[in-house]
Amino acid sequence: MSAALHPTPLIRPIRTTRDPAWRGRIFWLLSTSVLLWPLLVLTEFKPWVLLQPDSLKPTLHFIADFFPPKLEPGFLLMVAKETWRTVAIATVGITLALLLALPLTLLSVRVLSISGLTGRMGPFSAAVRIAVRWLLIVLRSVPELIWALVFVRVVGLGPTSGVLAIALTYAGMLGKVYSEILESGEPDATQALLRNGTGRLQAFFYALLPQNAAELTSYTVYRWECAIRSSAVLGFVGAGGLGQQMDSSMKMFNGAEVSTMLLVFMGLVWLADLTSGWLRRGLG
Repeated sequence: MSAALHPTPLIRPIRTTRDPAWRGRIFWLLSTSVLLWPLLVLTEFKPWVLLQPDSLKPTLHFIADFFPPKLEPGFLLMVAKETWRTVAIATVGITLALLLALPLTLLSVRVLSISGLTGRMGPFSAAVRIAVRWLLIVLRSVPELIWALVFVRVVGLGPTSGVLAIALTYAGMLGKVYSEILESGEPDATQALLRNGTGRLQAFFYALLPQNAAELTSYTVYRWECAIRSSAVLGFVGAGGLGQQMDSSMKMFNGAEVSTMLLVFMGLVWLADLTSGWLRRGLG
């Protein structure tokens, strides 16, 4: 009876608001700060220089010229023409990169190696795979701006140098990422086809490509978007396109023209993003 009148109180666990991993978090935060500080010193990172009167006045004046953008019909016609040239440089460059990257990818992917079905690749196949991977490293390690400077001296000023520069650099990037995507997929179907006498191309088109098509397409469209931005940068070294016109406008401190061309670039990136999403939904 007394037990019913006086029930035993429930014992609630004591809650603590202290993070149990706070020591580790503070340690890694301090370690990162110690490593980052010499890098900031080495790069002479001084953002407060932008707030000095000598820098602030021309900066504000240049930004004020961005509004309103220049919308004269003659200027817009020229921008449309150079925009189409920029898209053409990026598209042709990424197409050539794709044509170069695909065979290199097939040679560098281990899952497509017939000699590797027994476990260890043959000496010749392994040597070819290593050589192709080194070639991809060389291609992507040289920035497209350096390739453009080289080709400007070889073929002269114009879009050709930009196309070749994008093709070489992006071939290395596409080949590397393509091989990683294909090797991270499920290899059972590919190996089953190879064991039954199927060729490398057939195994690629009927096994590897279908299961990785969406990811490969998305990355290719992303690289095409990057190629559009690269073609704009290459215009600053004489590779043609909208970047060359932007370089002229910036040298003349004509912010209204620069603003218009930047809006066009944002529109191109937006269209590339829509294209990527549409392709992924179609292949999903």
